[in-house]
Amino acid sequence: MYSQDMLASIKKVEATRASRIGVEPRRMSAEEKDALLKEFHPDYRDVGFDTLRVGVNKGDKVPVELRALLEGKSRVSGLDLDLEHPDYDVDVLVIGGGGAGSSAAVMAHENGANVMIVTKLRIGDANTMMAEGGIQAADKANDSPAQHYLDAFGGGHYAAVPELLRKLVMDGPGAVKWLNELGVEFDKAEDGTMITTHGGGTSRKRMHAAADYSGAEIMRTLRDEVWNREIPVVDFTAAIELILDENGHAAGAVLLNMETGRHLIARAKTVIISTGGAGRLHYQGFPTSNHYGATADGLILGYRAGVPLLYADTLQYHPTGAAYPLQIYGALVTEKVRSMGAMLINAEGEAFMHPLETRDVSAASIIRECKARGKGVTTPEGQAVWLDTPMIDMIHGEGTLEKRLPAMLRMFLKYGIDMRKVPILVYPTLHYQNGGLRVNDQCESCIPGLFVAGEAVGGIHGRNRLMGNSLLDVIVFGRQAGISAAKACKDVHLGKPTLEHVNKFMAEMKAAGIEPTEESPKLLPHYARTGDAK
Repeated sequence: MYSQDMLASIKKVEATRASRIGVEPRRMSAEEKDALLKEFHPDYRDVGFDTLRVGVNKGDKVPVELRALLEGKSRVSGLDLDLEHPDYDVDVLVIGGGGAGSSAAVMAHENGANVMIVTKLRIGDANTMMAEGGIQAADKANDSPAQHYLDAFGGGHYAAVPELLRKLVMDGPGAVKWLNELGVEFDKAEDGTMITTHGGGTSRKRMHAAADYSGAEIMRTLRDEVWNREIPVVDFTAAIELILDENGHAAGAVLLNMETGRHLIARAKTVIISTGGAGRLHYQGFPTSNHYGATADGLILGYRAGVPLLYADTLQYHPTGAAYPLQIYGALVTEKVRSMGAMLINAEGEAFMHPLETRDVSAASIIRECKARGKGVTTPEGQAVWLDTPMIDMIHGEGTLEKRLPAMLRMFLKYGIDMRKVPILVYPTLHYQNGGLRVNDQCESCIPGLFVAGEAVGGIHGRNRLMGNSLLDVIVFGRQAGISAAKACKDVHLGKPTLEHVNKFMAEMKAAGIEPTEESPKLLPHYARTGDAK
């Protein structure tokens, strides 16, 4: 599968491999990291961002693609909707069927609420399913939530909301215990002890994994729990606008059946937004590891209702997205590959960074190597670097890669690349939405009755996230959102349902002279070819 030029570069990688075993490049100083990020990380570029002109974050910088949607035309504009006669009437409406939404639904049900999930694809079609490397939790004798906090706070550039990060790390061990008891097949030693590994920016081995399909295994278990509890799931149905009552309390959502085009009304005493990320907006033209529906829907719904955004200008570009072959361009190559010893190597066979720097530093280092130093490997899509995967079996023994990274091995073998024998090509890929809606540690937004969980929340990780903390946050905050929503709905007496907040937002845009260029939320990306392409 590799070209002659690629094979020539692999020879250089092989020539230096033996000398690199057991000898890691030095870690960068804080000053070196800051300089690197400012020059090469996409979040620090002037291009690719614009200023919001309306709403509670007016004046803030956001990606241009997100601004177009936040200032887009509402999908309920011009519709004659009967809000008084709902198609669904529940205590708790969960919008989104990934890890956070499923966890929320399970815990709302556990706490006595009548709960329903609506999801624009199917339950489990979410970034949770795509996660590979593992879930962090400080549950070993040599570790503590305090140490986990310090690692994550520093890795996020000291910008995390302290109460949210504290919640994440303190509830972490309990979250992993809960998943284990539900039936998640974590990697374990013969005595039943969970096997843990390092991740970038971590000072302890606290990564719990299920081979390299951790997210899929967690999602399988959560989906089964939802089904076993007979919680209603309305698939292929997107929420296109929140409904508030006349007193400003969350009261449900306007839904769109993606197959029939029919509009439906869901009435609810409390609402949980758990719609996930935004990778399919392809900020700055980057590929993405995200699932097909990751288009920032929850941010648009919450923002129009008046919930502030936090850190909407910062995204995580996973340093190792598959860069070749084209069929898997942008697909995630889990950080677990590097935690097991594989090094990032340039076209000249040089290890140019420590393999376990934080993700933003790693991504910026790869971009620097390709764009500034001219030491990238040329691919059909541009430049890339090698991830020297044969090192894993050399370090840990033959068969280790196949045992610990079976899904990754199969993905590349499908295209004739045996990563046990040859390195693979990688380049940064859009992976995680660091920014999102502002909530407190009970998942409450500023709108009474509206809760948010998972990747749609801003501030948990600051301006950069460490590996394994996303699977943790969907569980910790998903569970909390379900508990909080179930508790809150017991005392709710809804008033008249309205969409007045949407009308006000559209009027504010008109007063600002904004002519929407897109209808929003986007719901699904558009990949149709244009022009003369066939």
